[in-house]
Amino acid sequence: MQAIELVRFALEMTDGSTLNLVQDMRDKSLTQPGPNGGNHPLWIMGHLCVVEGSLRKILYCEPNPVEHWTPIFGLGSTPQTDASVYPPFDEVVKTFHELRADTLRRLEALGNEGLDRTPIEIPPGFEDAMKTFGHTLLLIALHQMVHYGQIADARRAAGLKPLR
Repeated sequence: MQAIELVRFALEMTDGSTLNLVQDMRDKSLTQPGPNGGNHPLWIMGHLCVVEGSLRKILYCEPNPVEHWTPIFGLGSTPQTDASVYPPFDEVVKTFHELRADTLRRLEALGNEGLDRTPIEIPPGFEDAMKTFGHTLLLIALHQMVHYGQIADARRAAGLKPLR
């Protein structure tokens, strides 16, 4: 097995799993996972968009196509329960899926050997975790799974059944 197969699997699996988990949460997208608040599905999906879009800058020195969402979804932002603060849920979910599809297209163009390339603009504090393109792409998939768990908790708080 080649490294590209593992990276592709991780990115495809996290994309499909997350989209499956949020597909029926449109009307419950602001449900926080616990009594003390927390990240709701709309914020999580927007946050994943901002992070996925940041790959363009980190790996290719290209602009993040959703940079304008950073104030409401970026690191350090606080989830709000006012829907008017955010773009529509369906737009955010669609944008995430499109960004991930672009990441997967770029992965295929990169090839297995390209996974050893060094990212161009590593964010401060991520130097050890983003040593190569391959490390960076796997970190993105792992980060998504942290938020997957938060969405699963929000599903329960919203009264929805867990997925099997």
